[in-house]
Amino acid sequence: MIRKIAILGAMAVVLPGCFYAHTSQAPIATTYPISEQQKMQAAHHWRVLAANEANGIFQKLNGQSVYVNAGTEEAIFNETFKQLLTSELVSKGAAVMVSPKATVEVSYDVNLIEHKDRGMIRPPEGALTALAAGIAVASIPINHWKEPALGLIPMAAAGDFLIGNWSPETSHEIAITTQVTKDGMLQHSSTNIYYINPGDKDHYVAPAKSVRTIRVTDH
Repeated sequence: MIRKIAILGAMAVVLPGCFYAHTSQAPIATTYPISEQQKMQAAHHWRVLAANEANGIFQKLNGQSVYVNAGTEEAIFNETFKQLLTSELVSKGAAVMVSPKATVEVSYDVNLIEHKDRGMIRPPEGALTALAAGIAVASIPINHWKEPALGLIPMAAAGDFLIGNWSPETSHEIAITTQVTKDGMLQHSSTNIYYINPGDKDHYVAPAKSVRTIRVTDH
């Protein structure tokens, strides 16, 4: 038994070295360190973003009047975010103008990213271990406890641990850029990236309008 373990250990050390010893015709794919990205799923999240952006903008105003430009995109996010951002700036004491005749202009832009061929994204660290532990402990009462249903408790505990912390990733993301300009000069720029549910994409980008083609002839 000890001999088998020693052989397996030696193979585990040697094989990775052999893998990197060989050459490759193209760079091999590797991964980034685990990072987190928030997911927008409610209008409240827009308010949180507006409050955060208002803090950065207000610091650049120095008492100057400001106008919030919602742009021309016909999407619900545009007008709602303008209202939220305006409210946050007013609450901080900023002089917000209702017409473009202001010293400073705030504008924002939304880019929708749709991934067509995204690879696997690993679950949160420890998720599989927690679920496996719950399943393993749940099998004990079948043979040893008088109440087998008690075995569901570990699985329920694992579910409670994960349910509020694990939000599934999607193939749709948005990049929201907020900028402050004065006399054509950029004074502040901030870009935030979020996951969104695919069904919510029309909140940020207006659906493409259908175009009807009319054929004109001389007859």
